[in-house]
Amino acid sequence: MRVLVVGGGGREHALVWKIAQSPHVSEIYCAPGNAGIARLATCVPVAAEDIEGLLAFARRTGIDLTVVGPEAPLVEGIVDAFQAAGLTIFGPSQAAARLEGSKVFAKELMEKANIPTARYVAFTEPAAALAYLEEHSGPVVVKADGLAAGKGVVVAEDTAAAREAVAAMFGGRFGPAGKRVVIEERLEGEEVSVLAITDGERVIPLLPAQDHKRVGEGDTGPNTGGMGAYAPVPFYTPEMAREVEEKILRPTVRAMAAAGYPYRGVLYAGLMLTCEGPKVLEFNCRFGDPETQPLMLLLKSDLVELMLAAVKGELAGVKVDWYPGAAAGVVLAAGGYPGPFAKGDAITGLEAVPPGVEVFHAGTALVDGQVVTSGGRVLCVTARGIDLQDALDSAYKGVKVIHFKGMHYRRDIGYRALQISG
Repeated sequence: MRVLVVGGGGREHALVWKIAQSPHVSEIYCAPGNAGIARLATCVPVAAEDIEGLLAFARRTGIDLTVVGPEAPLVEGIVDAFQAAGLTIFGPSQAAARLEGSKVFAKELMEKANIPTARYVAFTEPAAALAYLEEHSGPVVVKADGLAAGKGVVVAEDTAAAREAVAAMFGGRFGPAGKRVVIEERLEGEEVSVLAITDGERVIPLLPAQDHKRVGEGDTGPNTGGMGAYAPVPFYTPEMAREVEEKILRPTVRAMAAAGYPYRGVLYAGLMLTCEGPKVLEFNCRFGDPETQPLMLLLKSDLVELMLAAVKGELAGVKVDWYPGAAAGVVLAAGGYPGPFAKGDAITGLEAVPPGVEVFHAGTALVDGQVVTSGGRVLCVTARGIDLQDALDSAYKGVKVIHFKGMHYRRDIGYRALQISG
C-alpha cells in the first residue's frame, strides 16, 4: 500500500513511525512533513489545509490510504472531497468534524443525548457575555467556539480574568473562532484524554492518556497545544473506563448517527474525572498531540489494519493489543511559546539520544543539512518503560542531550500520576 499522512507535527511523525512498521505498507508520503519525518517518508510540499493540492497528489501518486493528522483539514471537508473522488481516507466527514470545529455544536449534542459535561451558556455578543459574568462570579472556563490551535480555552480564576478572556476572544485574538464564545462552569478533578477508534457504530477505546496543557510546572501559565503526555493513566480505573464507554463514547457515536452525521475515525474525549463521575471537557475529531506519541510506542497492533477496519465499517471483533508498561513524552518548546517565538535556531544533540528513546519532530526543518526550529513545539522526546517512572527517566535522559536556543520544557510530566499512585 501507498499511504499519505497529512500534517507536519509530532503527532504525524508518530503516526508515520507506526505506519512504517506495517507489513502492508510499501511507501509513505507526508504533506508537508518535517525534518524528522523525512527520514521515514517522502515529504511533499503541500500544506495540510490545501485540500485540492492533496487530492491532486493522492490521485497522481495512486495513494491507497490517507490519514489526516490535524483538525483544520477535517473541519474543512477533506474526507468528503477524497471520498467523492473514490479515495480511501481515515477520518470523520466535515459534518461529523463539527464535534471539534464548534464547541456550541458539541455542547448542544451532549445536552440532547444526556452526555455528562459542564453546564454552559453560549454568546454571540460581548455585552451579553460580560453581563452574565457580572451575575455569576467565581472561576469559569471561557472558550472560543471554533478552532484555535488548542489555545482558545481560558481557565479564569476570577471575574476579571474571565472578562479579559471574553474581550480578547470577541476582539479577534483567535479570528473567526471567537465569533461565538462559550462560558461554562469550571469542573474540578483530574483530566484524562481517552481516544477511541470508531467505524460509526462500534467503538474501540485506546489506552487512557494524560496531557499537560499549561506551559509551566505545576500546571501554571497559559494553555498550550500540549507540553507532554503519558499513558496509561494509573488512576483511570476499569470501572471508569466502562462508565466512559457506556455513558460518553457509545452515546456520542449513536447521537451523531441519529443526527445524520455518522462518525468514523478517531473520537477524542477530553475528560474531567469529577466527584460525580467522568464529564466531557471537549471533543476532538483526530489523534491528540502529544498523546499520540506515547500511545504509538505502546500500540502493539497494526495501526493500518485498525484504521482500514474503521473506514470499512468492520471493527466488530477487532482486538487491540498493547505492550506492557508505560510511555511518556516531553515536549521541547521554542523560547516564548505559546506566544511569539523565534525560528531557524540550530538543534544539536539529536544523534546522542540514548537507544530506545524516540524523538518525534514537531516544528523542525532542514536547512543546509542542519535541523533547525520552525515551530513553537519543536520536539517530543518519548520513551517506553516498565512503568511510568521508568519511561519518564528514559525520556528525560534524551532531553538532557538535546539543545537549541531558548529551549524550554516541563520538568514535571506525570507528576500528578506519580503523586496519586503513591
